[in-house]
Formats: sequence, C-alpha cells, structure tokens
Amino acid sequence: MNIRRITVNLHSADVIIIGFFAFLSLVNLVFAFRIPYWWLMILINAAVAAAICALGWARHTTGSRVLAVIQDWHVAPTVFFTFKELYFMIKPIHLGKDYDDWLIAADRWLFGVDPTHWLMRISSPWLTEILQIAYTLFYLLFLLIGLELYRRENKDLFHFFMFTCVYGFFISYIGYFSLPAVGPRFTLHDFSALDRELPGVFLTPYLRWFVNYGGSVPMGVPNDVAIAGTQRDVFPSGHTMMTLVLIYLSLRFRIRLRWFITVTGTLLIMATVYQRYHYVVDLLGGAVCMVVCVLTAPVLYRSCTDRLATMESRFSAE
Repeated sequence: MNIRRITVNLHSADVIIIGFFAFLSLVNLVFAFRIPYWWLMILINAAVAAAICALGWARHTTGSRVLAVIQDWHVAPTVFFTFKELYFMIKPIHLGKDYDDWLIAADRWLFGVDPTHWLMRISSPWLTEILQIAYTLFYLLFLLIGLELYRRENKDLFHFFMFTCVYGFFISYIGYFSLPAVGPRFTLHDFSALDRELPGVFLTPYLRWFVNYGGSVPMGVPNDVAIAGTQRDVFPSGHTMMTLVLIYLSLRFRIRLRWFITVTGTLLIMATVYQRYHYVVDLLGGAVCMVVCVLTAPVLYRSCTDRLATMESRFSAE
C-alpha cells in the first residue's frame, strides 16, 4: 500500500496532527534518558498516526457516512490525547523545575501587585459562579462554531476552522514545553482552600472538579502534593488564546451565536485570572499567540491543502 496514496485522503488537520505526533516522538527520542517509557509513547504516537491514515483511506474507499463523520470530528479527542502526552514529558525534561517565579515577577512588575490577590476585593459567590460557568463552557464554544460550519454547504470553512483550532492548540503546547508552570492557585494561594476562599452558589464545586480532572489535578490532597501531580499548562494561557481565536472566527464567519460566543468568551478570559488558573502575563502571552495563529493559519492551510490537491491530481492521472 503506497503511503502517499493514503495521505491524499487526509484532511489538513490530520496532516498537522501527524506532524505534531512526529515532533513529540522526536522529543521523546532526544530526551529518552529522562522520559520514562519514552519508547511506549513513540509506539502509541505511530499507532494513532497510522489509525488516522487508515481512517482516511477507509472513508474514501467505502464512502461510509459514519466514517466520514468520524474523520471530520476525531480531532477533538486526538488533540486532547496529545495534551495528556505532555503530562508525561514536560516534568522529566525540565527535571521537575517550574517557572512560576518568573511569571509572578512579571505580573508584579506590570501591576505592582499579585492580580489574583487584588481580585479577592471584588469576589462574591454569584460572580464566582458566573465566571466558573463561563470558564467551563470553553469546549462548548468550539462545538457551536464547528456544528454550524459543518452544516453549511461550504465544507472548506469547516476544515479551515478545525485546522486553525488544532494549529492554535499546538502553538500553546510549545509554550508549555518551553516554560512549564502550575499557576497561582497553587503558588500564590492554597489550592485546598479554594472552595472556602472563592465559594460559588450551586455548580461551582462540580465544574471545578470537571476542570481539575481534565488537568490531572489531584483532589483532596495537600497543596504540595497537588502541585506535584498537576499538568504544566499555564504559559501561554491556551484558554485565552483559543477563546480569542474563536471570537475572531465567529465574527469573521458570521456565526449565528457569535455575540453569545463573544460575551461568554470575554467572561471566560476574565475567569482565567479571577479563578486563579492563570497569571495576567499568561493572558498577554495567549493574546500574542492568537495573533500569530490567525495570521499564519491561512497560509499554512492553503499550503497543506494545495499539496494534498496536487498529490490527488497526480495519482488520479496515473
């Protein structure tokens, strides 16, 4: 089976995902002397990449609508899978060193205070509830835009949207590799006291549990144990970066719920600091990364789709 013929059946998002798997595998190989089970992660990366290629080939060979839907939407769990792989790589690579002190110093230089401490002056249970709900709606915003674009006749917009989101997440992951940190809820505050210091009304404890579970945060343990177990995903703020990307794309593509996305996204960005997930400098880094993403994604997307189209026409002529 010719591998080039298989790759013709891939979407642009598939291509960048496979490329990122190759990058992760290379990093595992370079730091094999530090990363436990590096060989297993390389094998898993290769297996998932092969599965993506097989899915594209099967979809185009059989014409199955079920396989078509799976290929169009598999990027969501696949990108989350790559995020979880970072959990097993970043700490060993940096020998357990975090850079929160740099980010704290940057915030203090910019504002003269720790913003999360200052925000305690305006905290209230209802404000906490609203902002925690907004923060947890992060993934719903992707779904709202994706579903509307998927139902339109022009599927190219949907594939561009998926490519841009995948590309944006990978940009933020490079930041996590470069400057691992855990965030102010662990460093400037006692994580175990969060529900007592910032209580919500009804849903806040459950939504916090959901967010913490996704970030591999141990629950019901002392602060130092929680720090040791949590994911390093603070700088840049991926929530800020990708929310700004979503707001931009929803306005650009005139999504019906674009104003809901804009308002919810604005509250979400506020929540990243209020809920102590991020330092303000993380948000600034996320905003810069958003600009890089939206400026370069169209160029990369066109390059990727042009290459796939060229390969497809070449093989059709054979």
